[in-house]
Amino acid sequence: MTVTVLRPGETALAAWRAIYRGAAATLDPASHAPILAGAEAIRRILAKGQPIYGINTGFGKLASVRIDAADLETLQRNIVLSHAAGVGDPSPEPVVRLMMALKLASLAQGASGVRLETTAMLEAMLTRGLMPVVPSQGSVGASGDLAPLSHMAAAMIGVGHIDFEGARMPAAEALSAAGLTPLTLGPKEGLALLNGTQFSTANALAALFETESLFQTALVTGALSIEAAKGSDTPFDPRIHALRRHAGQIETAEALRRLMAGSAIRASHLVDDERVQDPYCLRCQPQVMGAVLDLLRQAGTTLATEANGVTDNPLIFVEGDEALSGGNFHAEPVAFAADMIALAICEIGSLAERRVAMLVDPALSGLPAFLTPKPGLNSGFMIPQVTAAALVSENKQRAYPASVDSIPTSANQEDHVSMAAHGARRLLEMARNAGAVLGIELLAATQGCDFHAPLASSAPLEAVRRLLRSRIPRLDEDRHFHPDMETANGLVMSGDVVRAAGAVVLPGVA
Repeated sequence: MTVTVLRPGETALAAWRAIYRGAAATLDPASHAPILAGAEAIRRILAKGQPIYGINTGFGKLASVRIDAADLETLQRNIVLSHAAGVGDPSPEPVVRLMMALKLASLAQGASGVRLETTAMLEAMLTRGLMPVVPSQGSVGASGDLAPLSHMAAAMIGVGHIDFEGARMPAAEALSAAGLTPLTLGPKEGLALLNGTQFSTANALAALFETESLFQTALVTGALSIEAAKGSDTPFDPRIHALRRHAGQIETAEALRRLMAGSAIRASHLVDDERVQDPYCLRCQPQVMGAVLDLLRQAGTTLATEANGVTDNPLIFVEGDEALSGGNFHAEPVAFAADMIALAICEIGSLAERRVAMLVDPALSGLPAFLTPKPGLNSGFMIPQVTAAALVSENKQRAYPASVDSIPTSANQEDHVSMAAHGARRLLEMARNAGAVLGIELLAATQGCDFHAPLASSAPLEAVRRLLRSRIPRLDEDRHFHPDMETANGLVMSGDVVRAAGAVVLPGVA
C-alpha cells in the first residue's frame, strides 16, 4: 500500500488526492513535538481550576455546567456516544479515509490539546485499513460535523462498527484483530475528535477530485463531438482567447487544439463547407469549460486552505496556556466551495448533453438521424440522449446552493449553520450523473466519427476511439443499449478515457 506523509498545515492537494485514491496516511514525525506541547498545556490549564469550555464544562447550551475532575474522562466518552447520532447510508470508504487523515493533520498541529496516544491511534487505523462505519447524514456543518465525526471517534474507543479486511465487524473486535486496544479519552479529546469540518471537507475534496477527472474527460469527448460533426477549429484560435484573458479559457482552447491536431476529418472540410458558425455547444467550449476550470481551481484553493487548518473548539495556545473559544468549526468556506463545485458539475453535464442532442439531430450534425445507418427501423441513440437530458435536469435540481440555508440547533445556541455537509455530500452523486452523460457522449461521438471512415481523427482521439471499440462494437442495428452505456460510463469514471488521450496534457485543478 502506498503511504502519504502528512505535513500538518502544509499538505498539498495532490497528497489529499492520493489518500482519497487509496493511499494510507502517516504523520511527519516532526509533528510529535507540537502534539506533546498541546497536551502538556491542557494539564497546566486544568491545574488552574478555572472553568474551561469543553474541558471541564458541559457542551453547547450546557456550557455553564461545571464538571468535577473525577468525571472528566466520563465527560469525553459521553460526548462521543451521545453525539454519534447519524443516520443514512454509510459514507464511502474513500471519503472516510480522507476524513480521518484530515482530522489527524488537524490534531497534529498541537492546538487541539490531544495526547500523542490519540493521534497514534488514528494513524494506526489509517495505516492498517480500519475504516469506521460513518452514517452519511446528520451534520449541519456547525458546530462542526458533530455526528459523523462522533461515529469515527466512537470506533476509536471500541464502539460502533468498523470495516476491516473486507468484513464489517463490531469496532472492539476489529481493533483487536488489528492488534489495537480501544482508546481511553483524556480531557478535551472527545470534543477535539468530533468537532471540526473534516467530514464536509472530505466530501468536498472527493467531489473536487472526481470533477477534475470529469472536466478532463469532457474535453476529450467534446473534441470527439467536434470531429463527429465536422465542426470548425477556428473558435479555438489562441488569439481569440488571449483577448479575453481568462486563464481557464486560454488553457481549455489550447487543450482542444492539441486534441484535434493532425486530424484528417478536420482537414476534409476546410474548403467549400457551407456552414459559417457551429452551435454554441461546440464553439463555446473554451468559454464554458474554461470558466468551469477557473471555478474548480478557486474551490480547490479554499479546500486546500481548509484541509490545512485547525477547526475544533476551543483551541489551545501553548504560550500563555490559554484555551480560546471561537467558531473555526463553522464550515461556511466549505459550503461555498461545495456550491461552486455543484455549479461546475452541472455545466460539464449540461454542455455535453447539448453536444449529444446536436449529434443525433441530422439538421445540425449532417449525420444520419439518431446516429443509426437505418433510421426508422432502428432508434439508434434516441433514448440515450433522453437519459442524458434526465440526468442533467436532476443535477440542476440538486445544484441549488446549500450555503444559503440555515436552521437553528442546540436550543438556539447554534443559531446559524452552514449546511456544508449536505452541500458537499450531494456532489459525488452529481458527479456520477455527469459521468454517465459523458459516457453517452463518448458512445455518440465515436459512432459519429465512424460515419467518416476511412478518414481518421487525430492520434489522441483515435486512441480513445480504439479504447472504446475494443470494448463496444459499432452500433449498426439496435441492441440492448444498457450494457454499452455501463461500459462507457466505467471508462469515464475510471479515468481511462483521459489516459487513452495521454499524449495531450490536459489542464487540471492542481
